[in-house]
Amino acid sequence: MIKVTLKDGKVLEFEKGIKVSEIAFSISPSLRKKALGAKINGETVELMAEVNEDCNLEILTFEDADGRWILRHTGSHILAQAVRRLYPEVKLAIGPAIENGFYYDFDSNFSFTPEMLSDIEKEMKKIVKENIQLERFELPREEAIKFMKERNEDYKVELIEDLPEDAVISFYKQGDFVDLCAGPHVPSTKEVKAFKLLSVAGAYWRGNENNKMLQRIYGTAFTKKDELENYIHMLEEAKKRDHRKIGRELGLYDIKEEGPGFPFFYPKGMVIRNILEDFWRDEHKKAGYGEIKTPIILNEALWHQSGHWDHYKENMYFTKIDNENYAIKPMNCPGGILAYKSTLHSYRELPIRLGELGLVHRHEYSGALHGLMRVRCFTQDDAHIFMTKEQIKSEILGVIKMIDDFYKLFGFDYFVELSTRPEDSMGSDEEWEVATNGLIEALNAGGIQYKVNEGDGAFYGPKIDFHLKDCIGRTWQCGTVQLDLQMPERFDLAYVGADGEKHRPVMAHRVIFGSIERFIGILTEHYAGAFPTWLAPVQVKIMNITDNQQEYAVEIQKNLQEKGIRVELDLRNEKIGYKIREAQLQKIPYMLVLGDKEMNEKTIAVRSRKDGDLGSMSLEAFSEKIVKEVEEKINNLQ
Repeated sequence: MIKVTLKDGKVLEFEKGIKVSEIAFSISPSLRKKALGAKINGETVELMAEVNEDCNLEILTFEDADGRWILRHTGSHILAQAVRRLYPEVKLAIGPAIENGFYYDFDSNFSFTPEMLSDIEKEMKKIVKENIQLERFELPREEAIKFMKERNEDYKVELIEDLPEDAVISFYKQGDFVDLCAGPHVPSTKEVKAFKLLSVAGAYWRGNENNKMLQRIYGTAFTKKDELENYIHMLEEAKKRDHRKIGRELGLYDIKEEGPGFPFFYPKGMVIRNILEDFWRDEHKKAGYGEIKTPIILNEALWHQSGHWDHYKENMYFTKIDNENYAIKPMNCPGGILAYKSTLHSYRELPIRLGELGLVHRHEYSGALHGLMRVRCFTQDDAHIFMTKEQIKSEILGVIKMIDDFYKLFGFDYFVELSTRPEDSMGSDEEWEVATNGLIEALNAGGIQYKVNEGDGAFYGPKIDFHLKDCIGRTWQCGTVQLDLQMPERFDLAYVGADGEKHRPVMAHRVIFGSIERFIGILTEHYAGAFPTWLAPVQVKIMNITDNQQEYAVEIQKNLQEKGIRVELDLRNEKIGYKIREAQLQKIPYMLVLGDKEMNEKTIAVRSRKDGDLGSMSLEAFSEKIVKEVEEKINNLQ
């Protein structure tokens, strides 16, 4: 008999060789019905896997990220099988599951059209209905290469040849279709109950722009039809909210052909940006942070010392100055370290909190660029905290509180992940244990619920990531706090302790917005461009009905501007209905309509973007209303 320990700690005994699916059924028939795979001692496996020794077992359903991955991975195989049935001459590249769906890359001498996607989707439905079993088998290296060559699958041959000599080479067969794959998969095609093909895009083989351009078909899959329908609705809503389109329409920002991945911000976009940055400065000053500014370019030796050269050089830009090698910074931390190291500190000064709105540059492939969400230069709202080990819990709690306050201001909910040591990390086991336990203690002390994201920490330390949720249910990873014992060692950082001796500080890296540019993109989509009054680039649009009210309109503009309200005039010789519609399209929070009646009575007719016609009121009453609306929003945080 073998002992199987479940996630809740319960221990069950079974005969050796029992399948995961049978264990799931023995726990609960309803659990087996929902099960998509499992984790045995942390390794993701399929339901067909046998259990032959004592282990820890977690049954995976669609509620688990790994469960969704298994289902959607099978979805990609169903897509490939459908394509091969309809277009046998097409060559297969790769087809993984991704966040929110899957894709498969194909090499074909024609372009997939929307009509073709419809035909492929129909064929996929047939394959699901056929209830084809997925069968795993392995082949020795040479046999595997021969097997793929006989099928004229050049891309699969290349993948096999690049595998390590001792790699297990596995395949999955589903009826007349076979694919090179490590798995895992669901047992049968019938498990993929709800799916849809979404789009076609170009993709270079292996992401290298020097390789051939392939066609990538994207799709998604769910276990229930209503879940799929909700997701499709979200995608349609997201398309309406596309920050790239809204940014151009509202004159906020744009990306030019002359600088792919390098954003331009226009005056209205700078209003939003400056509000965010000014708020950031005010809150950090209150929290005891000193603001610094470090250079964009520093010599190459610094990046060797920090470890970024070994772990990040493929994403860096370089230049030469006086025949010496320099790097354009992809991170702000080495500069923050040099700022701390400029003088020897006493333990009485710690913690030292240094904040920076630092511009960084990172190389991204052109195919990965996406508006403000994925760019080649951006401003991180970085801060680095230098502290003693005894101060870790209180400082991390302080960062968590600040992140919570910031996100509440924008109405965001969020969830928290603890990311642990990755494979390509620096430092000893003892140092990583100290850092990881420090974050866990802070999370527990703050009563913060969190998920563990194994192996996804920074190369120098574990981290807490904050994933905010927007109004249509999408999540975005923005804030993070990372605990680092490696950089202080590499840069020989020190403080003088109470004993008069030098000691090594602990360092925390943290951001709240993450990237100012990306955060503005998220806000644009979250609000669909209809920014709340306190954040709107233009808060009030003043419109006259005839030229008679022109002087009165200018007088009102001046009065409101003196109170700090952002105002635009529309004095064009256009019908008032047209002006109002344009202001609505520009998503202006308030519109003031001026006719002879308003001018003679010294009043204004007020329209709200949200509530429509608010009627006539005095200028003083309106300005008090809007100033109070803005102040209440900020004061709710303070």
